[in-house]
Amino acid sequence: MTNYLDFEKPLAEIEGKAEELRALARANEEMDVEDEAGALDRKAADLLRDLYKDLSPWRKCQVARHPERPHCCDYIEALFKEYTPLAGDRNFADDHSVMGGLARLGDRPVMVIGHEKGNDTKSRIERNFGMARPEGYRKAIRLMEMAHKFGLPVVTLVDTPGAYPGKGAEERGQSEAIARATEKCLQIGVPLVSVIIGEGGSGGAVAFASANRVAMLENSIYSVISPEGCASILWKDAEKMREAAEALRLTAQDLTKLGVADRIINEPMGGAHRDPAKTIEAVGKAIEAMISELDAKTPEALIKDRRDKFLNIGAKGLAA
Repeated sequence: MTNYLDFEKPLAEIEGKAEELRALARANEEMDVEDEAGALDRKAADLLRDLYKDLSPWRKCQVARHPERPHCCDYIEALFKEYTPLAGDRNFADDHSVMGGLARLGDRPVMVIGHEKGNDTKSRIERNFGMARPEGYRKAIRLMEMAHKFGLPVVTLVDTPGAYPGKGAEERGQSEAIARATEKCLQIGVPLVSVIIGEGGSGGAVAFASANRVAMLENSIYSVISPEGCASILWKDAEKMREAAEALRLTAQDLTKLGVADRIINEPMGGAHRDPAKTIEAVGKAIEAMISELDAKTPEALIKDRRDKFLNIGAKGLAA
């Protein structure tokens, strides 16, 4: 059953009517409904194009959070061969909201790390809805150090509303862990490429995305705070999230102009959840292209490239 977003309700009605007709036809073989159902399909396709041709920032937030959007585990399963998960921070525990391990992208050995939100109630609770604790960031640091030692490119897949703000996480040094993960991203002498596949929330995302190359899916978002959080702070009213989403400039299009993101990966019409296989294929091609751009660089050049990228963020947009 398709999950429809609030602004997709008219589309839900049309597609629902088409499915009802076909269900009637399946129950009564003498009924011929294909002409009428086909007309509804065409009407639905036209409406889908109209809805998605110029999404507002708030609607992009809704699409980025869609529960059926492909998650980190889907990308790892489809794109990477011989994935060997590595667990634990060798200090406190294994954080299931962060996946990571050795794998092959085509014939190239890599280290892949990403946030995993889960896809049903049980897995979302187990994965803490993609909100990493300190041990998740320390696990990522350990894997990045291993990649640096063995000369493996690092691929990060970012999809988190932000780092977990719970009492236990703060007691175990959440801020310090995020800062050290961000520092490690800037220190390793191997190619580091990142893709924002859904939400890129605050320092929880920056700790994985301080990369040589950052790509964003067309309807993904990346910001210092959620629109609801921003609205609560600025206007004391979380219902002003639409205005906050506009002000935050959190879309892939805005962030490419500012130099935060380096490329936009197109999604199928209607969002990544409408054709996960096509989306995953496009992400795989983008990852391979970004790593290829960095292949010839020395470790020193890779570190300088990363440093210069982040020192220059914003300059591109201001000059325009």
